[in-house]
Amino acid sequence: MRRIEEEEAKSKEERMTTRSSCSSNGLLPSSASPRKTDDLEVGQPIKEFELDDDDDDDPFDIAHTKNAPLEILRRWRQAALVLNASRRFRYTLDLKKEEEKEQRRRMVRSHAQVIRAALLFRLAGEQQIGDYAIGLVELASMTRDHNIYSLHQCGGVKGLSNMLKTNLATGIVGDENDLIKRMNTFGTNRYPQKKGRGFLRFLWEAWQDLTLIILIVAAIASLGLGIKTEGLSHGWYDGASISFAVMLVIIVTAVSDYRQSLQFQNLNKEKQNIQLEVMRGGRIMKISIFDIVVGDVVPLRIGDQVPADGILISGHSLAIDESSMTGESKIVHKDQNAPFLMSGCKVADGIGTMLVTGVGINTEWGLLMASISEDTGEETPLQVRLNGLATFIGIAGLTVALSVLAVLLGRYFTGNTKNPDGSVQFIKGETTVSKAVDGVIKILTIAVTIVVVAVPEGLPLAVTLTLAYSMRKMMADKALVRRLSACETMGSSTTICSDKTGTLTLNQMTVVEAYVGNQKKNPPDDPSQLQSEAGLLLCEGIAHNTTGNVFVPKDGGDVEITGSPTEKAILSWAVKLGMKFDVLRAESKILHVFPFNSEKKRGGVAIQTADSKVHIHWKGAAEMVLASCTGYLDSNGSLQSIDKEMDFFKVAIDDMAACSLRCVAIAYRPYELDKVPTDEESLGKWVLPEDELVLLAIVGIKDPCRPGVKDAVRICTAAGVKVRMVTGDNIQTAKAIALECGILSSGADAMEPNIIEGKVFRAYSEKEREIIAKKITVMGRSSPNDKLLLVQALRKGGEVVAVTGDGTNDAPALHEP
Repeated sequence: MRRIEEEEAKSKEERMTTRSSCSSNGLLPSSASPRKTDDLEVGQPIKEFELDDDDDDDPFDIAHTKNAPLEILRRWRQAALVLNASRRFRYTLDLKKEEEKEQRRRMVRSHAQVIRAALLFRLAGEQQIGDYAIGLVELASMTRDHNIYSLHQCGGVKGLSNMLKTNLATGIVGDENDLIKRMNTFGTNRYPQKKGRGFLRFLWEAWQDLTLIILIVAAIASLGLGIKTEGLSHGWYDGASISFAVMLVIIVTAVSDYRQSLQFQNLNKEKQNIQLEVMRGGRIMKISIFDIVVGDVVPLRIGDQVPADGILISGHSLAIDESSMTGESKIVHKDQNAPFLMSGCKVADGIGTMLVTGVGINTEWGLLMASISEDTGEETPLQVRLNGLATFIGIAGLTVALSVLAVLLGRYFTGNTKNPDGSVQFIKGETTVSKAVDGVIKILTIAVTIVVVAVPEGLPLAVTLTLAYSMRKMMADKALVRRLSACETMGSSTTICSDKTGTLTLNQMTVVEAYVGNQKKNPPDDPSQLQSEAGLLLCEGIAHNTTGNVFVPKDGGDVEITGSPTEKAILSWAVKLGMKFDVLRAESKILHVFPFNSEKKRGGVAIQTADSKVHIHWKGAAEMVLASCTGYLDSNGSLQSIDKEMDFFKVAIDDMAACSLRCVAIAYRPYELDKVPTDEESLGKWVLPEDELVLLAIVGIKDPCRPGVKDAVRICTAAGVKVRMVTGDNIQTAKAIALECGILSSGADAMEPNIIEGKVFRAYSEKEREIIAKKITVMGRSSPNDKLLLVQALRKGGEVVAVTGDGTNDAPALHEP
């Protein structure tokens, strides 16, 4: 714009210079006032002037312009060209087109906002005055625009929670009246969905198949030719039979597709009904994602989907994948400077807690879901191939029919076609038109018959019915099939790569063995065997270094423990040892958290105690944490060097792993307060020290094998399907479970490369991995990438791989196409 203004000023200056030049040469009379340049059209010459008769003495007045010299007229033309050129230059940049592009870019968003506006107006009318200190419109606007200034005006997250009547520590009250009031004021976490295609739409689409179109044409032709040659009483049989077959195929195909569509809609409802944890009334409870309301406090962990729009309450190393909303694959780190969270995004790393500020249609994700509908009319690879085959056969049959038609017509009209008595059917000049038409119709009937016989009208229908039947059978077995192609490929699987925890085992863990210091505790949950200082540090580490929660009812009921199975087992053990979860967390301040990492197999937390001491607690895979320890606390609570007892601890870990126990080590180290970063940005990037740890305990967690797994493995093996276990557990634990489940037939099979660690497999070259992968039966200490590499290597070797798992670390392998 600045450049355009400069050019306009320059053009104006040039026009003034031209006018002065014309005036100085006696070319422009002072009484002549040309029309404004803004009214001139490009290329239009100046033809007329408005003369001011009151100024006859103007020296620039030309009394007789008709007889003006040619030189003067030439210079007049030059002046007109200068004016027109300057005007033409002003309109070189077409701003109107740019405005139209910008308007089109806004149309999509504006269209979606209409739905939001209608809902906001309706909810605004229903909103009860005085219930909350902030309204729906203001809250949705702040969250949608990521307006940090508005958040500060509300008093930050704390002030906003007060406006929403939410306790950041215990969540909302969560009773029925509270939930109804919040839903009426701020809406529900649902969005309007487009209706599925009706039966008439499927009926319309069913007949548009090329095969059926050919058959419809053939039926019409056969009906017309039959009536022509055999009369109305008998000639309609062939055409009617073809028409009936076509109508039957269309109706059955439409009914099958419609039923399939309804089944997919039910599957989509199950898929979208995500169960997640929220904090209500001081306890963690699982609810449907559709039941979340504004004001809920929701914990977030790696792999979770952000269920609604919200603001970060607290978080550690929290990174969000916002590619589903922004289209950019860059991971966005969230902290108090960037606290806004968008619904539908994934937690890529870290942990955190969010305050829900927008649900349903009041979120960008809700608007997106309301404006699109998932296509449920997808075809499986087999359907595509068979439909292609049917089309090819139809085209081939049509080609043959046309060729036969051309040959027979050529023979007929050249006199080479004869009747059974030997007479020629067509003689030029002698055969009447009526007989010639009858002969041509008979030839056309032959061609139509070839088309009808060649086109496999029942093939696409048979495939659709078979796959729909397979899907219903799988649903009866409690297997929700997202894609029909799974019905084809699952039956062709040659190997199964299965996770251990929760798939082969019950995922119901309990601590059955425990080593505190260099002594084995029997029973493991006897608090009398625990020295006070070691017990305090142990309970402190367990209470803070966890993503689980312990809720003690005020009425003295049973303690409720939530979290992952491993977390629940360790928390239950600590509660039996006398851990006061809420008291320990209230007395200490969490400085920084390193969430559990699948690669490092450990997680840590740095806390500041009431007496201003800093403790860094670590918890994770026993052998990995043990390798970082330089000391341990003995039975008297005294710090001892671990060098002499290292072999003892290694043997203890191996013994527990051999009994199919998951081994977890708990350790800590003191740290200097003055070395802890003070500013928030540096603290967020602080890497917790992992060396010079002091071992507190090693626990063995039992996860019993799931009933029926051994029989299922035996059936798969008998059917030629090889079952492989791929787990992140210790190699000895994996070996024990594999023997218990029948994946390994005997201990003699537990030799490399049948049983291997993920880091060893990872170190092989791509070609070597393809060779080794076929021999692997059990892979222990595997990372998510190791599982993916194994699946890729097996597929390259010609295997059809099925992957099972229920954890976020299984996601890369599960998503391998």
